[in-house]
Amino acid sequence: MNRGSAAPALRVSQWLNSNRAITLDELRGKVVLVHAFQMLCPACVMQAGPQAVRLWQRYQQGRPDSEVAVIGLHTVFEHHEVMTPAALAVYLHEFRIPFPVAVDRASADGPIPQTMHAYAMQGTPTTLLIDRAGLLRKQFFGVESDQQMVADIDILITEPA
Repeated sequence: MNRGSAAPALRVSQWLNSNRAITLDELRGKVVLVHAFQMLCPACVMQAGPQAVRLWQRYQQGRPDSEVAVIGLHTVFEHHEVMTPAALAVYLHEFRIPFPVAVDRASADGPIPQTMHAYAMQGTPTTLLIDRAGLLRKQFFGVESDQQMVADIDILITEPA
């Protein structure tokens, strides 16, 4: 996926921690952090997930008018039989994930789900940063430092919509 190009829509089969579907179009005007993960991915559980929660706490907790939206994307490309939405709901509760989490829509063509394919993600964890205009500004496979993530988000916040 080319940085600076329009961020593809999230292709979602279900939302958890939200009573309605959320689209990137409706988040236009905000900086959007998408935390793509699998609940059986060690780096997701031990590093990227807790980091996403910290970023949510920093930018969004208790701020309905926040300039940043943090959302999760459970993008399952292996062990499909055990990573069900019901198991994900338990995971979100046990790990106290407070932000909305989308379930990436399965593909009819193979194990790679649709949003993961649209963004050409290499695996999980992957972080997507989408600017106020809906352009993909950063896509990172792995875990960066909190300081780098805050710096990247703060730069995008200061840019006009």
